[in-house]
Amino acid sequence: MQQKKLSWLIASLFTMPFAVTEAAAQNQQAAEAAQPVQQVTVSGIRSSVRNALAVKEASNSMVEVIASEDIGKLPDTTIAESLARLPGLSSGLDRGNASQIVARGLGPRFIGATLNGRELASSEPARAVRFEQFPSESLSGATVYKTQSAELVEGGVATTIDLQTVQPLKYNGRQATLRADALYYPISKDVPGADKTAPRLGGVYIDQFNDRTLGVALAFSYQDQPSVQKNIKHWGFNEDHSGDLNGDGKADKSPWGFEDGIKRGNDKRSSVLGKVEFKASPDAFITADAYYSQAKIREPGLSHWSGDVGNWDGWQKANYSNVDIRDGYVVGASVKDVGLTTNDTLWTQDMDTLALGLNGKFNAGAWKLEGDLSSSRSGRDSQWRDLRQVSKGGGTISWAFTGNERQDYSFGQDTGNPAAFGPAKLYVDTDGHLNDKLTALHLNAARDVDAGPLKRIKLGARATDREKSYGQTTWDLSPLGGASLSDADYERVVVPGFAPYIALKDFLGSTSKVFGASAFDPAGRTRTQNDLLSGWKVTERSTSLYGQGELEGENYRGNVGLRVVRTRQTGEGMQSLGGATPTAVSERSSYTEVLPSLNLIFNLDEKQERQLRFSLARAMSRAPLDEMRGSRNLNVDSNPAQPLTGSAGNPGLKPMMANQADLAYQWYFDKGSLLSAGLFYKKISRYIGITGDTTTINGRPAVITRSTNGEGGNVRGVELIYQQSFANGFGIASNYSYTSSDIKENFPAGHPFPIEGLMRHNGGATLWYERGGYEARLSANYHSAFVRNPTWNAGQLIENEDETFVSMNLARQLTPQLQLRFGIENLTNQKVVYTSANNPYQQEVTEFGRRYNLGLTYKF
Repeated sequence: MQQKKLSWLIASLFTMPFAVTEAAAQNQQAAEAAQPVQQVTVSGIRSSVRNALAVKEASNSMVEVIASEDIGKLPDTTIAESLARLPGLSSGLDRGNASQIVARGLGPRFIGATLNGRELASSEPARAVRFEQFPSESLSGATVYKTQSAELVEGGVATTIDLQTVQPLKYNGRQATLRADALYYPISKDVPGADKTAPRLGGVYIDQFNDRTLGVALAFSYQDQPSVQKNIKHWGFNEDHSGDLNGDGKADKSPWGFEDGIKRGNDKRSSVLGKVEFKASPDAFITADAYYSQAKIREPGLSHWSGDVGNWDGWQKANYSNVDIRDGYVVGASVKDVGLTTNDTLWTQDMDTLALGLNGKFNAGAWKLEGDLSSSRSGRDSQWRDLRQVSKGGGTISWAFTGNERQDYSFGQDTGNPAAFGPAKLYVDTDGHLNDKLTALHLNAARDVDAGPLKRIKLGARATDREKSYGQTTWDLSPLGGASLSDADYERVVVPGFAPYIALKDFLGSTSKVFGASAFDPAGRTRTQNDLLSGWKVTERSTSLYGQGELEGENYRGNVGLRVVRTRQTGEGMQSLGGATPTAVSERSSYTEVLPSLNLIFNLDEKQERQLRFSLARAMSRAPLDEMRGSRNLNVDSNPAQPLTGSAGNPGLKPMMANQADLAYQWYFDKGSLLSAGLFYKKISRYIGITGDTTTINGRPAVITRSTNGEGGNVRGVELIYQQSFANGFGIASNYSYTSSDIKENFPAGHPFPIEGLMRHNGGATLWYERGGYEARLSANYHSAFVRNPTWNAGQLIENEDETFVSMNLARQLTPQLQLRFGIENLTNQKVVYTSANNPYQQEVTEFGRRYNLGLTYKF
């Protein structure tokens, strides 16, 4: 069922306040003048809103801010959920959780991510950071930079998101918080063997010693989240070699097939943070911190593959009946004598990230000096295990996949009977290992000056060294001599709305017995030709220098600066010519970019409540690391005049660039209250997309499919914000953005997608209440359809249909130390719908279900 669009409702929130707020503000000022001044302590949601707006108002850049409501208490379980609610931002989902961020109509390739100002290694093949790895216990907040300044680490054309860990010396005295939650997943009732409940634990400890010159912070979190889903996926259509099914003389495009599937696994995540701050003297402040996160995913899955309905050159025409043809596509039919494959799978994925940092700030006369040394690494080990069996006989498959989430089908045979299927074969496709290492040194110097509007200068240098690599092994196994699986090894699994499945009662035990104890061990196995060509390594060494001046006049402030970036990169991999044994290949390139920036804030009244903000800048986003690989698989024609053809990576990719301008009017009309309207424009050049590239390889012309730098185009939009804290304990935070772009992807041919990440409409509203120990929050966030890449394959673009996510959180302070909490995520059970190839009949629908949590927080 299509979700009703909320954009009109969200936008209407901005017409209401303008009519009444000016008069209300004047009346309030008069009332305040007649009353004695009282000091009120503000905490919880109200405090978080005020603190976030105070940072936003004081910043010389255009920013969005998330501030902790209390020690270890961000608004959501992970920072990803909080980021997805900010103006102009949203998120794609992974396993039902907010993960990679989309901002201002641009996807994860345009999002820079830092932790305490330091760039992070990533467990993704490109550069994108998985924000769900950062739980609320470890962070004090986040700042989203929508405009550039010279001192900001380069890399985010759309935005740079800086996550901040807790700072122990900013707290008064020893503090500690423990929280425990019980999670409940109703969808698990429909999926036998899936966990319905799971725990979540977390805590923070902060203390100061030695007369408050030494501060320490320790934080931990653990979550055992059920990974449960129901999924039906269309495989696409035979566009070129289908036959005429209705006798009108035209070929009717028949489907290749479809699959259904369930997952019933666990996603176990844990993290730990340690931080030490040492005020060695009035002129020296040293910080050391370490953050480590780990995720272990174990996802048993069951699926059916239909296949064998593609009607290649019309050979199955006699088997077709009840054909439903729309726009030339066969969206429904019955086909007899069709085989079926059943799959019993296990997906394993281990990810970890370690970030270390040492920072020193020193006063040397009029100069303030800073040195920062950081190192981060991230890894990802994954393996897909598939026990595959084909039905012994054919059956009649009937389906109706007509779009708008309608996916009706039947297989015409007992899919829950193991005797209906032939012998099993085991596939390991693939055992993959990704590693990313990043080291950086950052030096800064600043001093106050008195040169007209120039009040402060900042100078800095940064050097980084990064290496990312990937390798894989693929194999398949038949049963050992004399070994076989018996019907007694299986169980029948029935899921409402799906055909019955067969599943091994003991997947690991049975497969080890039949295929060997080392069935899933890659040691000693020979890599296939495709494995060798899929492996790669990319190294990147970069240096940057910047200078920035802080400006201040009678009615304005801001900064102006210049950043110069020099990068050298090398892509390595394997090359195969005409199917020959792969050999090593390597290619280098380099580039230099100059990034000027200007930010100005004009105060429109004496209290500086009304501000006009303006920004100009040139920004860059580096190419995805995996697309810079050196791997090449080329076909060789015996005629040397004919070009080489094939596919490859591109170590010569240059960063995507943007000349951008921002203009915003902001009115901070009360504490915790804001009205804002803004415009932004980005002229993007060298946009990276996959296309046929004419080039030269080993002195011979070549036409290869790979990522290249294209022309780019425009991205423009408007952002509206209204939020207000009322005296009666209520508050509202709402935003709406509209974005357009003329940039197109290179796929699908003839009807290409818009640029990845483009959400024309995006917005949300949060209503909250806090008074007398009670807290309540109701949030609704909407985005229109957008193009994304949810897989490792850079060319696997799909359209994520429009979605509305609703969440509710309630809390009651039982004692000054103990709080009871209750929440529901995805209150309306929003499904995730993908549409492929710009074809409304080719859809994939996934249901993750709602998530309930009941928890306690105890503050010492």
